[in-house]
Amino acid sequence: MIGGNESCSAGPIPMSYLTCLTYILGEWTGVEHIEDYLSYAVYLLWVLFPLAVLFLLPGVLVILFYISILLLHIYKRKNELKQAYSNDFGDGAKQMVATLWDVHGRIWHGYELHGVENIPEGPGLIVIYHGPTPADILYFIARLLTQTKRYCHVVADHFVFRLPGFKILLDVHGVMHGPKEECVNALKKGRLIGIAPGGVREALFSDETYTIIWGKRQGFAQVAIDAKVPIIPMFTQNVREGVRTLGGIRILRSLYERIRLPIVPMYGGFPVKLRTFIGEPIPYEPNITAEELTAKTKAALQALIEKHQKIPGNIFRALMERFQTQKKED
Repeated sequence: MIGGNESCSAGPIPMSYLTCLTYILGEWTGVEHIEDYLSYAVYLLWVLFPLAVLFLLPGVLVILFYISILLLHIYKRKNELKQAYSNDFGDGAKQMVATLWDVHGRIWHGYELHGVENIPEGPGLIVIYHGPTPADILYFIARLLTQTKRYCHVVADHFVFRLPGFKILLDVHGVMHGPKEECVNALKKGRLIGIAPGGVREALFSDETYTIIWGKRQGFAQVAIDAKVPIIPMFTQNVREGVRTLGGIRILRSLYERIRLPIVPMYGGFPVKLRTFIGEPIPYEPNITAEELTAKTKAALQALIEKHQKIPGNIFRALMERFQTQKKED
């Protein structure tokens, strides 16, 4: 034992302490040749570390969400002499959170927004292809607000309203549950609303072919007809290359259809190039049916995908586009 202690203090520093630690662990556990097991453990850690990082990086978005929530609580306390959730509080809070997300989009994805001129001055329903996460939608909302001072309210899935701590964030940004009457009333008040008809199902189970998964959903089209507003298609290039899902595993799809919770694992968080493209508006037609307008909107969104996305998507190509200086034309 004395020899082991002498080794810890007298030998070369890197090897002596490792030898001492191995000796102590061997004595404590009673396992012979424990250094072989430790070497194997270090090897496994070295091999699995990149894989662990791939699954942990998407958690950065969750951290950003809660940073936004923390900032809103601080901002609310700072303005607590004003009426809670007054216009002054809401406007300032939106600008603050928009700045946070816009900076993240610029730094991590070199985010670009094209076709803002296609958004009408009055109300409109923006129909969005849903990526694996809502990050591109948040970047779009932030850039639109900072550039044009216009705000786009979004319709979110019901599970979002059950997330812990999210109430203040949802209230400030006017995130909507999505009943048709609520959406129609908001549009009639002149608001801009964003909706992804594919929802969580499209987010989790579409893939690098960018398949639109709407099923038989036509409610958004009926909302546009009832409110007499145009529909504006929106697509973000490379949105499925930044984060990938394991939605191709059949058992996970079956599990989602049973419990309707987004528990499909994701990996990635790559700094790929993201460009959001706003298509030309589909004007209101009094005699069109919801089924016809749905088909027309889907065709317009598919055209945006085919024009701006190389299919199948490729993570390496999307990463290279991030560092190209030449912008892709609209």
